[in-house]
Amino acid sequence: MMAAVLRWLPGQKHRQASRPLAAVRVHAFDQPLLWIMVALLAWGLVMVYSASVAMPDNPKFARYAHTYFLSRHALFLVISFVAGLLAFQVPVATWEKCAPWLFVLALLLLVTVLVPHVGKGVNGAKRWVGLGFMSFQPSELAKFATVLYAADYMVRKMDVKERFFRAVLPMAMAVAVVGVLLLAEPDMGAFMVIAVIAMGILFLGGVNARMFFLIAAVMLVAFGLMIALSDWRRERIFAYLDPWDEKHTLGKGYQLSHSLIAIGRGEIWGVGLGGSVEKLHWLPEAHTDFLLAVIGEEFGLVGVLTVIALFLWMARRIMHIGRQAIALDRVFAGLVAQGVGIWVGFQAFINMGVNLGALPTKGLTLPLMSYGGSAVLMNVVAIAVVLRIDYENRMLMRGGRSA
Repeated sequence: MMAAVLRWLPGQKHRQASRPLAAVRVHAFDQPLLWIMVALLAWGLVMVYSASVAMPDNPKFARYAHTYFLSRHALFLVISFVAGLLAFQVPVATWEKCAPWLFVLALLLLVTVLVPHVGKGVNGAKRWVGLGFMSFQPSELAKFATVLYAADYMVRKMDVKERFFRAVLPMAMAVAVVGVLLLAEPDMGAFMVIAVIAMGILFLGGVNARMFFLIAAVMLVAFGLMIALSDWRRERIFAYLDPWDEKHTLGKGYQLSHSLIAIGRGEIWGVGLGGSVEKLHWLPEAHTDFLLAVIGEEFGLVGVLTVIALFLWMARRIMHIGRQAIALDRVFAGLVAQGVGIWVGFQAFINMGVNLGALPTKGLTLPLMSYGGSAVLMNVVAIAVVLRIDYENRMLMRGGRSA
């Protein structure tokens, strides 16, 4: 199937026709990046099934079949794969034109989530909009839209990037509006990711270092106040500092303590695929936020290090594609690629840190691997856009046109 897809993508027919005459095989886009993405998606599918297969034994999920989450996640992967193919066909110039409108659409959807009887709530948080066959999470679209909008914004503000109020303040206001909407859900984790994406693109786009550190200081103070003024966020911090305390073990520290138990049970080589005990109704959200803990239990330290290595390689390769685009004077394309690298890398870092007990618990999934249609869909679309950027880079380097 993948071979048929590769033949269908732009540049493949031309390359196949000219292969006998070429001394060196030249790919139309970064195929290793594609295969790493496919490997993470496939491994994620296996682990989602492993982590969720026993859930119907819980009365809360008694009406579900044992393959419910597997079949749903497989459907999400098919939808994401089709969406990724379509996104790859869109020239980067078109994404640049649509960036402001996509950002506005994301804002409207974030508002829609808060409308009574429209937004769907789970565990006290209203983050989803029902689409019939799946629930869509607008915060995932907001991450992608922020990447495009911030990159487009920096291209438009290149001539005033040394002036704080004209270069930074409008972007800060846009991120603040997104933050207010996300905190109303509440979804502080998504807001953190979006804030880091925007700050990263501003910095890479050439904003004065003093401005950047000022923005960083303001963001740290803002997040500190959010935690200080919220009782349940403070409790999470205290639980993170001492998850084994009797007061926290059965409360805010419950997930963290059982995540650490799962990873500890895995030791070096793991207990084997399907052998996890913690997924048997001990570790909540094992198929979403704490999938890495199940990987650690079943594949051990080797499995966890493999996941870390795959994400490190992916982020590094995406950032390289971005630098290459900027070197070719394609600033918007380069900033978009680097923004996607920041998004995937930072979210993976936060999720891994939470699972390993290095960071306080946040409701962020492991990109490309955790169960969730919206997250996987937008991750695949974002990486498809990066592959398109790489494709256009290679076209330019071969003397053709980027679009």
